[in-house]
Parts: sequence; C-alpha cells; structure tokens
Amino acid sequence: MSEPIAIHAPLTSRVGVAGFTVGIVIVGIIAVAAIIGNQLVPHDPFTQDLGNRLKPPFWMEGTQAGHLLGTDQLGRDYLARLVYGARISLLIGIMTVITSGLIGITLGVLGGFFGGRIDDAVLFAITTRLSIPVVLVALAVVGLMGSGLGLVVATLGLLLWDRFAVVARATTMQIRSLDYVNAARCAGASTSHLLVREILPNIASHLAVVATLEMALAILLEAALSFLGLGVPPPLPSWGLMIAEGKDYMFFSAWVIMVPGVALFVLVLGINLVGDGLRNLLGSERSR
Repeated sequence: MSEPIAIHAPLTSRVGVAGFTVGIVIVGIIAVAAIIGNQLVPHDPFTQDLGNRLKPPFWMEGTQAGHLLGTDQLGRDYLARLVYGARISLLIGIMTVITSGLIGITLGVLGGFFGGRIDDAVLFAITTRLSIPVVLVALAVVGLMGSGLGLVVATLGLLLWDRFAVVARATTMQIRSLDYVNAARCAGASTSHLLVREILPNIASHLAVVATLEMALAILLEAALSFLGLGVPPPLPSWGLMIAEGKDYMFFSAWVIMVPGVALFVLVLGINLVGDGLRNLLGSERSR
C-alpha cells in the first residue's frame, strides 16, 4: 500500500501546480484587461450607434473594422462592454469575499478559540445561515430594495460567510492547543495577540482556498441576478445583463450571448483552478 502513495503524491502535486498556474494566468489576463482594457479599446462602452446595430465579430462575415467583437443591439462596441463587465465582475467578487470573509472568519475564530457558549452561538448562527436559500433571499432583497452595485455586494456578502466560518472554526480548534500557541500564552500574550498573531496567520492558507470558491460563486450569483434584471442596473455592462439583453437575438445572432457567456465561464474556471490548485498544494504539503 505504500507504493501508490509514493507514486500519487508527486502526481497530485504536479497537477495542483499546473492547475494553479493555468488559473493564475487566466485570472491575471482578465484582471489586466479589466484594469487597462478600456485604454486599449478605442470605443466607449456606453456610446450608442443605431446605424451599426448587431455587427458580427471578426470571425464572421459582415464584420466591421474597429469592432473586434462586433456591436450589440444598440450599436455599442461589444469588446469595450466585455472589458468593462470584467471590471464589474471582479469588483463584486472581491468585495463580496472581503465582506463575507470578515463576518465568517471573525465568528469562526471566536467560536473555535473560546468554545463553550460562544461556540454554541456560532454554531447556531452557521446552522441558521445554512437553512436560508441564498438565491431566493438575494432575489427577494434586491427585488424589494432595488438593484444597485452596492446592494448586490452587501446582499451577497451577508449571505456567503458560512464557509469561512466553518473552515475558520475547524482549523482554529485544531491549532488552539498546539505548542506555539501555549508558549505564547505562557509568555503572557493577550487574547488579541493570540488570535491575530498566532491563529490567523496559520489558518490563512485554508481561508485563501475558501476565498477563491466564494469569489467564483459570488460572480455567478451576480450574473444570475443581472440576467433576471435584479443585479447591476443598465447601462452598466454586467456579463449577466449582456446575456439577458442578447437573449432576444440568440437565434439570429448567437454570438451576443456566446461572447459574455464564454467570458463568464473562463473567469469562473480560472478562479476555481486557482482554488483547486491551492487545495492540492496544501494537501501535498500536509502529506509530507
């Protein structure tokens, strides 16, 4: 039984590194495009030109020079809107992870470190959150309070903290009695010092994996909300909104939903590859 372990461990490590590398490249390219892409694309994502409606992209007949990915139903440049949409998707993913991470990590670390009634309260909060259907609650909140970038981030952040709490609690319980934590406690370190300097740095790698998963989920949920008209309000070019706006033309100009759909798929794939690569790398390090 020892030979398969010796064979598969390096293989798992190589697969993890390869997936992590591919994911970093994908996310890095999209991030760079989101940051500086509008400086490279000569068109404004909001400028309408009804005389150039639904021009096809460069790989189809009838394309127009200057519009690499064609134009939408209002004559707006699709590449410019796609680049701007990447900025919105990444912003929502990052801000949602920050919001949900602050809530979940705080609850999880406090529950795992102190135990007792505090842990019981944290477990009750986690159980309550897990009983709430995220999509339905997000639809209800955004539908009642109106669409908006800030509201979408706040709603998703308040609904996606449970994984952070579960992982933070479990890992904190594992290391709270280790020698280096006890040594710091015996040296007179305060509780805040133990939590910030001893606990958090040693669970950060596990939380980073959770952050990638939550970021991908937040981007997909935002796209779903925008597709239903309850996410980012127009004329902001959210990828979900671009798919929703193009669904009426999908049988005659399929690329209007294919382009943002593929972009959304590639971004979520890249983020998941980063998370899966981190998980494999952490697993291979623990097995050594």
